[in-house]
Amino acid sequence: MGQDIKDLLKKEQLHIQNGLSDGHEARFLDRLDRALPQTEENIAFKKTPFSIYKIAAAVILLISLGGLAYQQLQSDPAIRGKEVVTNEAKESQDPSLKSLGDISPDLKKIEDYYLASINYELTQVEVSEIGKQLFESYMDKLSLLNEEQKVLQNELTEIGPNEETINAMIDNLQFRLKLLYQLKEKLNELKTSENAI
Repeated sequence: MGQDIKDLLKKEQLHIQNGLSDGHEARFLDRLDRALPQTEENIAFKKTPFSIYKIAAAVILLISLGGLAYQQLQSDPAIRGKEVVTNEAKESQDPSLKSLGDISPDLKKIEDYYLASINYELTQVEVSEIGKQLFESYMDKLSLLNEEQKVLQNELTEIGPNEETINAMIDNLQFRLKLLYQLKEKLNELKTSENAI
């Protein structure tokens, strides 16, 4: 019963046709045309193979990239004309100033963490008309701390890295973050007292 296919093919010559008979393709296309007649809409659609979609996709992509670039250019760490947190890009304008990140990667992580936390907390602050004066006083304090951070950076550049300067810079960042937490807490207290009235 079980025969090897190779043996079968060797013994018996199969009549395998090596191509299609003459006119087979023409007959097939003729039958296809009769079964599915082409309308003008089908012909017009076939002539514009997705060119409209390619153009639309390119326009959408350009608009998206333009909007993203516009947002990135509009971001500014200054709030109401007062600089709150220095940015690494601004610090790099003066190549002689050093930051914690210039000393070691671990200190860079610490500095980046605090700067990111400070920026995040600033974005979460909601100021009402009553809390406006309180907000401005805290922003003045933050500006003073920012200036102190620049003085510490000058010291780090001139004297070189030492434990006291590094600790002072980290303490400055921590204090700025604590001030923002206090500001948010005070503004929330004002908001709840305002709602209670």
